[in-house]
Amino acid sequence: MIKGRFGWTAAYFAAVAITASALTTVRPVRAQQDSEVDQAKIDQGKVTFAQKCSHCHGPNMVNAGTIAPDLRKFPDDKERFFTTVKLGKNGKMPPWGDLLSDDEIACLWAYMSSRRNP
Repeated sequence: MIKGRFGWTAAYFAAVAITASALTTVRPVRAQQDSEVDQAKIDQGKVTFAQKCSHCHGPNMVNAGTIAPDLRKFPDDKERFFTTVKLGKNGKMPPWGDLLSDDEIACLWAYMSSRRNP
């Protein structure tokens, strides 16, 4: 056993190196899990969009000859999006709050955000 200040310092650095190694091993797994969850939300949002939104907003989020805006350029404002979907918009868009759950709206947001074209 190494005694004195240098022995403690070496042990300290060894502990830090082991901890750092463990953290870098865990992080990619977490990122992959988050990515899979995000992709699942995007996929569900795509299905919901096709079923509920595409008849006005077009199959590719570009209006289908209606007054609906190009959703690929929709502002990056999640709160505004949720409010608009739930409550509708000044007679231009009907409210969907009674027909879509918060989770379905979150999946729509994930899908639309993944296709956003600023």
